[in-house]
Amino acid sequence: MTSYESQLRQVIRSDNYIMTVLKVVECLNLNDGWVAAGLIRNRVWDYLHNETTIINDIDVIYCDSHDISLETEKDLEEKLETLMPTQLWSVKNQARMHLKNDFNSFKSSYDGVAHFPETPTAVAVRLHQNDLMIMAPYGLEDLFEKIVKPTPHFLNNHELQSVYSERMKVKKWKETWNDLLINI
Repeated sequence: MTSYESQLRQVIRSDNYIMTVLKVVECLNLNDGWVAAGLIRNRVWDYLHNETTIINDIDVIYCDSHDISLETEKDLEEKLETLMPTQLWSVKNQARMHLKNDFNSFKSSYDGVAHFPETPTAVAVRLHQNDLMIMAPYGLEDLFEKIVKPTPHFLNNHELQSVYSERMKVKKWKETWNDLLINI
């Protein structure tokens, strides 16, 4: 286990809110289900900056090629809202998400996370029988070193480069975490 993995485990395990989120998501028994993206990224950056920022939403991903309906995702969001009210949940089936940026179909949640726009966001965690599992296709170094750069899929595609650039303008992360190194 790398020191970054140990640090991430420490950040997650010491955060009662995230642990509650992970337990609630685990109750759904989703195929290849994970909590991903902003919640994890922002909590690590908050930890590194001794900040506490507002949680916009909780990204939950799973992969089920047998049911790619949007209605199922909405039903899952409603179940999560029942289990943990007052939270904004975003549930996405990775078997359907390839359509968003015209990728080849994703075969797993790992495949979906590997196609996230930037490396520090391409991180997911889950609980399985109290074991904290980490998925980070590009590692955790950029996340902990506060480096934001496009994942290879967004770096090597001209159209997706503009999506990444626009995303960096809209997110305004440097206003909250001023020492981030954002590659544009």
